[in-house]
Amino acid sequence: MDTAEPLRNICRQQRGVTMAGRWAKPGSGTNTRISARNRKTILDAAIRVFTEKGYDGASIAEIAALSGLPKANIYYYFGSKQAIYQTLITDVLSEWDEALTHLTIDREPAEALAAYIRAKLDFTRRHAAESRIFANEAVHGGRFLSRADRAHMRAATQERVEVLEAWMEAGRMDRVDPIHLFVMLWASTQYYADFDILARNALGSGRITAADYDRAAETITRIVLKGCGLAD
Repeated sequence: MDTAEPLRNICRQQRGVTMAGRWAKPGSGTNTRISARNRKTILDAAIRVFTEKGYDGASIAEIAALSGLPKANIYYYFGSKQAIYQTLITDVLSEWDEALTHLTIDREPAEALAAYIRAKLDFTRRHAAESRIFANEAVHGGRFLSRADRAHMRAATQERVEVLEAWMEAGRMDRVDPIHLFVMLWASTQYYADFDILARNALGSGRITAADYDRAAETITRIVLKGCGLAD
């Protein structure tokens, strides 16, 4: 039995929105604003704790202490440590889904692929810690990636694979293996967060700057477009 899925459904119901729980705009009303603010405070604290200690090493007490909120508030908004963690995982998937929307059949392939690469790198830059939490989850076997999550990721990818295949069939780009193209794009755009220390070491820098991300986007885009026959 997939025990993660019922909790995942609870997480989605608690948010009451179809966009990511962490970044969705709060509705009107004082209570709603307070609720949104407290949830964000809790999630910000949880990101720090999960990043430093992983899921198993983290505790509600640490998240509460770091957030400055009582433990009772943590349980009120999320119910459990697992629910907080799965909210963060779901938020990452939602942002990745948003990036995929750049790949539509009506767009020029070069423009669409460049926009997708930029969107993926922009998420990596803005939410590096969340990306690392997701990578750590994958490295440890994806315990909290439910069957529904995995099916969703496959379906979302397949939908965009069909866009690429349609472009190829119409002669709008060279034939490449679309799945391996996506794997390569995920690896290159997420590396800067997931392997931050190695990227910084290669760059000879104490931190990865916005300019570094711009150069990464330009370089990855140039290589991908040439490989797909979309640039001279």
